[in-house]
Amino acid sequence: MASILAVGKRWRGQVRIKGKSIAKTFRTKAEAEKWARIIQIEMESGNPATLKLSVEALIDSYRTVREKSGRGVSPKSNEHYLLRRLIEKLGGKTAAGLSTQDIVGYAQNRRTLDGVGGYTVDMELSKLGTVLRHMAGMLDANIPDAVAKARPMLKHLHLVEAGKKRERRPTVEELTSLFAWFVNNPQYTLPMKDVITVLLRSGFRRGELFRLTWADLNEDARMVMVRDRKHPRMKIGNDEWVPLIADAYDVVMRQPRNDARIFPYEAGTASKYFKWACDASKIVDLHLHDLRHEAASALFEAGWEIPEVAAVTGHKDWRNLKRYTNLKPEDIAEKGRVIIFPKKLA
Repeated sequence: MASILAVGKRWRGQVRIKGKSIAKTFRTKAEAEKWARIIQIEMESGNPATLKLSVEALIDSYRTVREKSGRGVSPKSNEHYLLRRLIEKLGGKTAAGLSTQDIVGYAQNRRTLDGVGGYTVDMELSKLGTVLRHMAGMLDANIPDAVAKARPMLKHLHLVEAGKKRERRPTVEELTSLFAWFVNNPQYTLPMKDVITVLLRSGFRRGELFRLTWADLNEDARMVMVRDRKHPRMKIGNDEWVPLIADAYDVVMRQPRNDARIFPYEAGTASKYFKWACDASKIVDLHLHDLRHEAASALFEAGWEIPEVAAVTGHKDWRNLKRYTNLKPEDIAEKGRVIIFPKKLA
């Protein structure tokens, strides 16, 4: 076990495990505590060498493991930028020696110096916690999850926060303005009017739309296979057939077949063009991803049931679809007036 003792104006850290004792004196109590924690972990670990790994080295090892398992981190993904940010800010620190002070300090600097929001900080630290937990098991090393330990203080100081659910839906007037802008600006070769139409009808995630291929299109059934659809546990192999409803099928069929992909463009480019059109049309706070919300809401308003909507949008947890239903208590009460039960209660 570890103990910290005051020795005059200095502090001594001492660790005793299985008859072995190691001690060292430091100028501050915090330094003694950090040293004692690292030494205790090293003495208890079955693989002490890995405990000297820096955060950067641990993240690199994590990337390598992901790559070998077929789940590599794409250099264009948000995950890639999260990991890169962690390396920039914490890469030189010893992974096993990360403390609550390190984690809280990271969050404070990101909020005050870099000006990012609490949700961004929460995503970054969640990814760091994932790396620490998974690589500790992979390397058979006693690397603590410093993020989990720091969570209470992070929340107490309001340094992290949950993402806000967006409820923004485009109006008919806004969509008309956007379509008109793209028609009047043909220099943008990406067929944004078609992209917007398919997103409004299908509820595809932005990345899903630009991964669709002609080989995965079933013209007879009017369906398309979405490869590796987002899933809370399965990152690879979660392929789903999705119906192309309303005019989404016709829009898809009129695309030129000069590439393996139906829409051979980059998702980031589409988002950029969409923002330019919104700015030019004086449309405020509308994102390309909001079209997914609009698609789900429109299906519910058309009378579709939750399982039917989920088959189109790909939501795995039906609870996430409840916010699209916009059910009013008075509507349910009115519906209850005319419901017919098979048997009357005695």
